[in-house]
Amino acid sequence: MKKILMGLLLGTALISQSCISDNEDPIEVSPIDGALVNVSVGGATQPNQVWFDLSENKRVLTKRTDWDLAFYSGNEFKVIMNSSIQMAAAKIPNATNIDAVTAASVASLQTEVQVANFNPSNEIYIDDVKGNFPSGYTAIGEVKALDTDNGIYLLNMGKDIYQGNVAVGSVTYSGDARGWMKIQVTRSGEGYKIKYAALDDTSHKEITVTKNTSYNYNFVSLKNNKEVFIQPQKKKWDLCFTVFTNTITGAGSYVYADFINNNNVGGVGAYEVKVTAPETGVNAYNNFKASDIDPTKFVYNDHRVIGSNWRGTASALEVYGDRFYVIKDSDGYYFKLRFTRLTKANTDDQGVAGERGFPSFEYKPL
Repeated sequence: MKKILMGLLLGTALISQSCISDNEDPIEVSPIDGALVNVSVGGATQPNQVWFDLSENKRVLTKRTDWDLAFYSGNEFKVIMNSSIQMAAAKIPNATNIDAVTAASVASLQTEVQVANFNPSNEIYIDDVKGNFPSGYTAIGEVKALDTDNGIYLLNMGKDIYQGNVAVGSVTYSGDARGWMKIQVTRSGEGYKIKYAALDDTSHKEITVTKNTSYNYNFVSLKNNKEVFIQPQKKKWDLCFTVFTNTITGAGSYVYADFINNNNVGGVGAYEVKVTAPETGVNAYNNFKASDIDPTKFVYNDHRVIGSNWRGTASALEVYGDRFYVIKDSDGYYFKLRFTRLTKANTDDQGVAGERGFPSFEYKPL
């Protein structure tokens, strides 16, 4: 009897193992069942950046003005600016001494280093809008090993968060100008040294940053003279809800509210699924399953897959119902995601019904 029982158990084990081996492309099982999520970007002035982790249904919220520059923690030495507050930068010609630069010496350059002025030639003063920064273009050039090879830059510090009232349904993301700085970045061992000052200062401050490879970037606030925490660890967020400086062909840089980036530097890929009539977007989303995933469609070198494509604001405020998104996170989990609201549903102490800056979405693992 024992021999028969052992034979049955062994046969079952072999059959189970055979089924596992036949699955040539297994799907990782997410630790969460999905959720309906309300995100507070803070209302019509959109003061917040929200970093969301799908696999854990967790978020980290920071203010857009909490940081100015981010320093890449990978092999390359790259610096990016905070596009959510409309920063821009240009190398100052023939400058070799940061303390000798004055407002008068860069006055003509200041008129050029601007964002959202409908001048296509000014795209060189912002970072690559695709966000593929390890290899993509940055307005502050890659930091070279030899100090003297690193230029001195004029830095437009962008705009503060708007402090006035905004009509329901509208957005105003640009407040007062945050001024100008001069900056030079050099290497410091396996990190960075940042020299910076106001334009007419005859001496400069310095901050040294050591790369932390658990994160995509180390963040610095020049306004507050310190390194700051902004993004979660690089495998601990998938989507960022933010204001964003993008480009429009033929019109240069342009600033978008209600924008959503995916963490492409951290290995997150995404693609959009558009649904054609007579099928509805809701039904297509509900019926979409793991076997429907098309691995060839994932985009990993552009973090604007969702961007502003999920909503319309021209004739009316709307969430487009004919599309949803497929996301693969850095741990190999797959999700489907659709947006359900652009504005706030109910009035409470955080805002009023119909106010922008309170998007909602639902998502499920695949």
